[in-house]
Amino acid sequence: MAVRQNRRRPFGRAVLLLALLLVLCCRAAAERIRYAIPEELGRGSLVGPLARDLGLSPAELPARKLRVASAANRQLKYFTVSGENGNLYVSERLDREEMCGESASCSVSFEALVQNPLNVFHVEVAIQDVNDNAPHFLRDNFQLEISELTPPGARFALGVAEDADVGSNSLQGYELEANGYFAALVQNPLNVFHVEVAIQDVNDNAPHFLQNNFQLEINELTSPGARFYLGIAEDPDVGSNSLQGYELETNAYFEVEMKESQDGSKFAELVLRRALDRESEQSLRLVLTAVDGGDPPRSGTAQLCINVTDANDNPPVFAQDRYRTSLREDAPPGSTVLNVSASDADAGTNARITYGFGKMPAKVLQKFVVEAESGTIRLQEALDFEDTRAFSLAVEARDGGGLVAHCEVEVEVLDVNDNAPEITVTSVSSPVPEDAPAGTVVALLKVRDRDSGENGQVWCELSGEAPLSMVSSSVGSYKVVTTSALDREQASEHRVTVVARDRGSPSLSSRASLVLEVSDVNDNAPVFEEAAYSAYVAENNAAGAPVVRVRARDADAGANGRVSYWLAGGSAGAAPYVSVEARSGAVYAQRSFDYEQCREFAVAVRAQDGGAPSRSSTATVRVFVLDRNDNAPRVLWPASGSGASGSGAASLPAAFEVVPRSAEAGYLVGKVVAVDADAGRNAWLSYELVQASEPSLFRVGLHSGEVRTARAVSERDAAKQRVVAVVKDHGQPALSATATLHVVLAESLQEALPELSERAAGADSPAELQFYLVLALALLSALFLLSVALAVLARLRRAGPPAVLRCLGAQRFSVPGAAFPADFCEGTLPYSYNLCVAPARAVAEGAWLPPPLPSVPAEELLGTEPCGKPSPSSSAGAGEPPTDAPQNVLPLPPCVLSSFGVLLLQKLQH
Repeated sequence: MAVRQNRRRPFGRAVLLLALLLVLCCRAAAERIRYAIPEELGRGSLVGPLARDLGLSPAELPARKLRVASAANRQLKYFTVSGENGNLYVSERLDREEMCGESASCSVSFEALVQNPLNVFHVEVAIQDVNDNAPHFLRDNFQLEISELTPPGARFALGVAEDADVGSNSLQGYELEANGYFAALVQNPLNVFHVEVAIQDVNDNAPHFLQNNFQLEINELTSPGARFYLGIAEDPDVGSNSLQGYELETNAYFEVEMKESQDGSKFAELVLRRALDRESEQSLRLVLTAVDGGDPPRSGTAQLCINVTDANDNPPVFAQDRYRTSLREDAPPGSTVLNVSASDADAGTNARITYGFGKMPAKVLQKFVVEAESGTIRLQEALDFEDTRAFSLAVEARDGGGLVAHCEVEVEVLDVNDNAPEITVTSVSSPVPEDAPAGTVVALLKVRDRDSGENGQVWCELSGEAPLSMVSSSVGSYKVVTTSALDREQASEHRVTVVARDRGSPSLSSRASLVLEVSDVNDNAPVFEEAAYSAYVAENNAAGAPVVRVRARDADAGANGRVSYWLAGGSAGAAPYVSVEARSGAVYAQRSFDYEQCREFAVAVRAQDGGAPSRSSTATVRVFVLDRNDNAPRVLWPASGSGASGSGAASLPAAFEVVPRSAEAGYLVGKVVAVDADAGRNAWLSYELVQASEPSLFRVGLHSGEVRTARAVSERDAAKQRVVAVVKDHGQPALSATATLHVVLAESLQEALPELSERAAGADSPAELQFYLVLALALLSALFLLSVALAVLARLRRAGPPAVLRCLGAQRFSVPGAAFPADFCEGTLPYSYNLCVAPARAVAEGAWLPPPLPSVPAEELLGTEPCGKPSPSSSAGAGEPPTDAPQNVLPLPPCVLSSFGVLLLQKLQH
C-alpha cells in the first residue's frame, strides 16, 4: 500500500499542474469562459481572473457592476467575485462526489452579469477529482456457508466495494489474503519464483499413510469430476525416492490423482469419473496404495471406505446471467419490472428456490422489491429520469440447501415529458427611458427543461403587444430587447408573457409575466387648450379680480409634465394691468380698469414644464374692457362756476344771456353744451327743462340742448329769468348733471346792467360785504402799482404811442382767434357745435364762454366817456398773442379805474 501511495503522489501533482495550466490557458469562445480546478480547494482559493478574461479593467469594475447569477441558486454558494479586482474565488468547500455523484465529468455553470451596458457571459468551472476517498465495502464482515463437496472453480459473490472517486482514482481491483483454498481476481498479479537446492537421496523409506482407514460420504448427486481429498502419505526420502504417486484399486466410479500442494507435499485426491447411484451401490471399499520411485520401489497401503449419500449438490441456475429491461419514469408504483427465474437440479427442499436482492445502495432498495417465491420484480417507488437514468439490481436465487446464484438486472429509465420548462428572470432593467434606442437589452432570461431529447428542447416566444422581442444568446439563455422606439405617453408600461414550450408529446409549456415600465423623458412641450384667449372685463373691477384662466397640458409625467405660467410680453403698457398665477394659470387684474383710458390690450402667457432642458409654448390673451356708466355728463356751457346747480354760492356774478323783449317764439336764447366720457348708450345725452322762472316761456331741445323761447316775450315777464336744465345719459342707472342759465330780458346791454347789479336785500351777509371791500382795495392797489411800473418801464424803453387795454379797445369775442378747450375732443358728443372763445381765456380758465355779444362801445357799457382810442395792438387778430407785451401795454387810464370803482361801490351799496 505504501508503494501505491508513493506512485499516486506524482500523479496528483501532475493533475494539479494540469489544472493550473488549464486555468491560465482556458479562454472561452464568444461569451463563454471555462476554468478547471481540483476539488477540496480551501475557501478563498483563486479560480481565475474573471474580469480580465471578460476584457474588463479594474477601473471599469465599479461602473460595470460585475456579479454572478444562476438559475439554480445552490450553485452560487460555491463561488464569489471580488469587487476590487474582479477575480473569481472559492467561497465554499468543493466536494465533487457531493456535487456530481458518480458522473464521469463534473462542472458548475453560471452566468456573469455586467451592467452599463447590460450583457451576460457564461462561465463553466470544471471540478477535477482528487483521490480523497478510499474504497469501502457495504459490510465489514461476510459470512459464507460452502459445502465441502463444492468443486474447485465455483464462484461466490462477495458484494461490491464502493469508491466515490472516478477515473483512475476509482476502484481498480480486489486482493485476497493468501490462503490454500480461495483466490480473488486481481489485475496484474504478482509472480513468485522458488529456488530449490537438490540433495540426492537414497530410497531407504517406504511411503506410509498417517491412518490406515479413510471414511468418505459422497452424495449420489455429486457430479463426475468431483474431487475428494484423501490425505497425504509420508515418505522421508526425497527426489525420485520420495513419494511418486497413488494407486487405487480398479473400480467403475473413482480414480485417484496425485496433487502437489504449494509446500511441495503430494496428496491423494479422489476423482469421481462416473455418477454415483446410491440405490445401486451404497458403499465402496477400495485399497489405496502410495508408491515411491526408488529402485526397487517401495509402497504403502490404506483402506478407503466410501458411503454414497444423498445431498444438495446442484446450485440454482438463472436462465440468464444478465437481464435488461426498460421502464417509463411515469410508471406507477406496483408496476411489474421483470420476472427472473432460476432452476435447481436437486429435489425436495434442496430444489426450493427463494429470490432476493443482494447488497445494493439504500436508494435502489427503496425503488424496487422482488417477490421471494415468484421472482417478480416490482416498482415500489416512483421513478425520476432526471434523478437517476438507470439502475443495476443484484438478484440472488437461494435453494433449500443454501446454495446461491446471482444475476444482474439492468433497468433503463425512459424519459417522459413530465417537466415543464422552467423560466428564470435573471435580470430586468426597469424602468427603461422612453428614448432608449431600438435593440436595448431590457431583460435576461434563463430557460431550461429537465427532460432530455426532444422533451428537453425548448423554444420561447413573447405573448402580448409590445415593441419587444426575444433573442437567443446561448443555449437556454435569452435577451429581451426593444424592437422600436418607446413612447411613454402612449404606453407607460408594457406587460408581456414569456411562453416557453418544449417539443415533447404532448408538449408542456410554462409562462412568466414580464412588466417593463417606461420612464418619462421631456419630449413634449406644453400645449394650450386654445391658441388665443379672449376675456371681457367690465371696467371699475376690483384689483385682483379673475380675468381668465389659461390651461396648458403636457403629456409628460412628473416634473416634465408640471406646467408653470408667467407673462412673456404683450402690447405696449399691458404688463402692469394683469398678472398670472404660476401654478393654476389664472390671470388676475392688477388694478381697476378704466374703459376711458384703455379699451383693450393683449398679453402673451408662456407655459413651461419642469424638465431639463425645459420646453415651453405661448398663447395670447386679449382682454376687452367693457364700458360702464361711471361718468356723469359734464356741462361745458354754461360753466359750473357760472351758476351750475350744486356748485354752491358763486363769488362772481353768474353768466347771463340777454334776450330782447321783442323776441318771438323759437328765439335761440342759448345752448347747453355737455359731454359724457362713457361710450355707447352710456354717452347718449338728452336735455330736459326742470326749472324756470316762467316755465311756459322757454323750452329745451331734447337732443340739441338749445334753449329757445316757447312763445313771444311779453311785457309782463320779469326782467330776470332763471332756467335750469338737466342733462341725462342712457346708462343703467342713468347719470345726470344740471346747468343753470340766467336770462335778462332787455333790449340792450345798458338796460340789462341794472338788473344784473340788483340783489335782494339781506342776501349778502356782513362777512361777505367785508370780504368784497378788502378785495376791492387790494385790486385797486395792485392796479395802481402795476400802472406805475409799466409807465416807468415804457418811458425808459422809449416806446411808441401809448395804447389802452386790449379788452377795452377791441371786441370782447374775436371770431378769427377762436379756440376750443383742450379737452373738448374727449368724450362722445352726439351733436356738433361751433363754439368759439377767446384763446387766452380758453387756455387760462379751461372753460367755455358764452356766445359773443354785440359790440358795445365802452361809453355805453360803463356810462362814461370813452377812454381814448384803442391801441394799435388791438387791431391785430385776437387769436395771435402779442409779440412784445411790455411795449404794447400802457398804464390803465383813470377812466378804467373809475369804472371798476363804480362797479364795486354799487356792489357794496347793495
